[in-house]
Amino acid sequence: MGKFEDVHEYLTKITPPRTTILKEMEEYAKEQDFPIIGPLVGRLLYQLAHLTKARRILELGSGYGYSAFWFSIAVGAKGHITMTDGKKENKRMAMDFFKRAGLRSQFDFLVGDSLKAIKKLSGPYDIILNDIDKQDYPQTIDLAAPRLKRGGLFISDNLIWDGKVCARNPDAATKGILEFTDMLYKDNRFFTTIVPIRDGVAIALKL
Repeated sequence: MGKFEDVHEYLTKITPPRTTILKEMEEYAKEQDFPIIGPLVGRLLYQLAHLTKARRILELGSGYGYSAFWFSIAVGAKGHITMTDGKKENKRMAMDFFKRAGLRSQFDFLVGDSLKAIKKLSGPYDIILNDIDKQDYPQTIDLAAPRLKRGGLFISDNLIWDGKVCARNPDAATKGILEFTDMLYKDNRFFTTIVPIRDGVAIALKL
């Protein structure tokens, strides 16, 4: 086991316990091998939403609601979270988790292609979370930028991609991440930092 894996395991072990519903969502992800942001990034999303006093949040790629759950406990009843995902079953599961947890935010769950969905939305949003298919990442920058308020955050997951970004012969998904990362750092509409927790999170501040 390398040093990075050691650090990740250490951080995971010292992370405080989550609520019953969040733990259930994490267990489901483990059993089904379903990719979620996990508690390390979940806590980061909570902090970012709280620090920026976010009220309107858009997610590109919501799965069954794990990231939206963390956003909701940060923004509370004043928050409005628009979610996107291609599967109706994920919408059903998400709304069930939210109801059982007593979350008070307003949720809109749009079933379908996230890139098509965002084109129909105007914003402005305080936060846009990007977690769609990685080969499509480069398309998200020009879609997110005009829909974010100044001072808003464009947050993207999986920028380390299990170390594949360092591979000599990257696959299509990895190439998408590499192109996206290069584009985002060069885009003068944003000030970007990659936080290397879990699988790497890009936090881009809309200038």
